[in-house]
Amino acid sequence: MPEEEHDGASVKEQLVAACRGNNTELLTEILADRPDEEITKLLNETTTVLGNHLYHEAALRGNYEIIDLLLDQPDFECDPITRLDADTPLHSAIRWLNSEPVAQRPFGLALIEMMLEAGSNPRQKNKGGITPFHLVDPGNTELRDLIRKFEFATQNSGDYVNVEQPKAAQGIVQDDESDDDAEFSGSDEEERAEWERRQSQKKKA
Repeated sequence: MPEEEHDGASVKEQLVAACRGNNTELLTEILADRPDEEITKLLNETTTVLGNHLYHEAALRGNYEIIDLLLDQPDFECDPITRLDADTPLHSAIRWLNSEPVAQRPFGLALIEMMLEAGSNPRQKNKGGITPFHLVDPGNTELRDLIRKFEFATQNSGDYVNVEQPKAAQGIVQDDESDDDAEFSGSDEEERAEWERRQSQKKKA
């Protein structure tokens, strides 16, 4: 079955063009009257020749308006990865901002905060083992602080909290728990692994 066309170009080509050009009107027109299931499939599965998703194409250009619209779509995937580098759109947005003048940082901060609030994972590593935080220009302290805040929130909402619950159930003394918690800052994976190892040893004792 031939691919559907829209104004002489395939729908996928038009979607890529809309995301690259920050063209919310075109994207809205393409998606109009389509069922949610089809919209989800189109937006999450359309890729470029190089293997970038639509979200990457928008993030690589700092296209706030089109990203805002994409994030409002049903079951939109926040962390697709590129074929070449396994970058997420968060990696892409930071690469874009690093190449922009310093005056653009407040806009970039607002864009990346929107992406994080929508569900982008700040701890996701690419093929090089690099998280979005490690891509940030060291001079952009506001963005580094923002990502750290979301990293900490991600840890506290996941397995970090689950580790706490069994200890309370086993009646472990609160003072001991506080000492171990003080050693785990929530900002370093190796430190967290050491913290979990100690908890495991305490449970076996």
